Amino acid sequence: MVLKSMVASASDLSLVSAAGNAPLDFKNRVFGGRVVSLGFRFNRGRWKGNERFNFKVRAALDVGVEGSRSKALQGTCGLDVVSEGDITVKGFAGLRKTKLVCTVGPACNSLEELENLALGGMSVARLNMCHGTREWHRDVIKKIKKLNEEKGFCVSVMIDTEGSQIHVVDHGASSSVKVEEGSIWHFTAEHFEGSRPFTVQTNYRGFSEDIEVGDELVIDGGMACFEVIEKTGNDLHCKCIDAGIFLPGAKFSFWRDGKLVRRNYKLPTLSTKDWADIDLGIAEGVDFFALSFVNHADSVQDLKNYLSTKSTKSIKVLAKIESLESLHKLEEIVRASDGIMVARGDLGVEIPLEQIPSVQEDIIYVCRQLNKPVIVASQLLESMVEYPTPTRAEVADVSEAVRQYADALMLSGESAIGSYGRKALAVLDMTSSRMESWNREENRQNLLNHHQLGAALPECITEQICNCAVEMANNLGVDAIFVYTKHGHMASLLSRNRPNPPIFAFTDDESTRMALNLRWGVVPLLVDLSDDAESNISKSVQLMESKGLISQGDVVLVVSDIAPKRSSPMALQSIQVKTIG
Repeated sequence: MVLKSMVASASDLSLVSAAGNAPLDFKNRVFGGRVVSLGFRFNRGRWKGNERFNFKVRAALDVGVEGSRSKALQGTCGLDVVSEGDITVKGFAGLRKTKLVCTVGPACNSLEELENLALGGMSVARLNMCHGTREWHRDVIKKIKKLNEEKGFCVSVMIDTEGSQIHVVDHGASSSVKVEEGSIWHFTAEHFEGSRPFTVQTNYRGFSEDIEVGDELVIDGGMACFEVIEKTGNDLHCKCIDAGIFLPGAKFSFWRDGKLVRRNYKLPTLSTKDWADIDLGIAEGVDFFALSFVNHADSVQDLKNYLSTKSTKSIKVLAKIESLESLHKLEEIVRASDGIMVARGDLGVEIPLEQIPSVQEDIIYVCRQLNKPVIVASQLLESMVEYPTPTRAEVADVSEAVRQYADALMLSGESAIGSYGRKALAVLDMTSSRMESWNREENRQNLLNHHQLGAALPECITEQICNCAVEMANNLGVDAIFVYTKHGHMASLLSRNRPNPPIFAFTDDESTRMALNLRWGVVPLLVDLSDDAESNISKSVQLMESKGLISQGDVVLVVSDIAPKRSSPMALQSIQVKTIG
């Protein structure tokens, strides 16, 4: 390859600060552009005594490809069949950036239905441990891995822990039960098999502590409402005041004078059952754990510490934001986690419904500032559990989550128990693609402000390189961004900037590949990587060409965080723009 290089330098980078992790500024959350220069030369003297090291950032333009190419990697190009098909049909510009998560349940647990969901764009399969046996979940995991290995998919697996839920009730029936206004129901902590007329059992003996006659019992955030008319021991007799339906394993809350009745049950975030479910996930090699009812960062760190001693692979831990306590400690929970799920269903029980939209936007904003992927979950297309067409309001809700730049959207009951799971997934795909197109037309990516993440100089360098790379990619109108990464960090920083072109992340680590399935706009590829950056570029271009995915005249921007094994006083990181010749 013939390369022409341009090196730009400046005296010192005044933007860089060693003040550590500054708190996020919520009051000044306004859109505003900023200008960053193309190249920097950093003076380390201001960072560590009189010791001075120069760090260069190089921008190179490929004006042609000459001579023989390196021998292509053995096997396939490491790209999943769905992304490969989408590129072939839609081109780079047509790739959807928002990732899609599907909950697997009895409606879609067959090999055929799982394959249909994968073909429809499912990036992550979620297993809700509130339902089903461990044997059932183990079978689903094996099916997904079989599809990945035999059919060329790249679907990650997430286990969603049940948590120490104190607010779960069950009527004993296998399906939903209608609740008529004026009917009297008995809520009890007594355990019994099967079902009894107008009787509901809870999973926590102290569920009625501090509850008074006249309080309201709200099912699943408003699916049905009762008034407490009598309290006998731990049991409650309640009259239905708002008719509705009970779902199996429904959740409930108590309200008094229009306010949530807050009680301290002092239960651990992870129950004994949760730890057994986690051991199952470790043994089966899942990619994510979603931690339910997280109220502080310590519980996240406890699980991460446990995984580091029990698992040989890197498993990411997501925290579910679904309580008022988690909102009060949002920033520290986000910092401790590998990602966040906005569990709007349970959150809507804890805070007034009208606050959900603004709280959702705040959570997404914090996650993007701290470079953590965020999933918007619960009731996105709730009507499609029973009907083949969503409401217009649901489509608008999905569009708003995409407009806010959520990394992923999640189907719950729509795919798990609904009759139209594939159609619901198609609605997410279509709606996300349309809103992303509108974002590009409005050039909204250039209006994103970012909180500085790094405190140490090397971290700041990488961060600035990714910011510059995305600005260059957007301004030059390149077709794609190639990033070569061991652990996915530089790919995540590129994703954080929400570039117009898709990000192709080449990695030789399977855990990194599966983790990147939750990153907005990132298409992960599993390939062999070397310490030679030019060799990696040549091989990846050769592979993409061999599949017919790039052609002569395509322009790609290339960045890398693959560090050479041999240490050097000069750390060189590059941004290269290559025209395929």
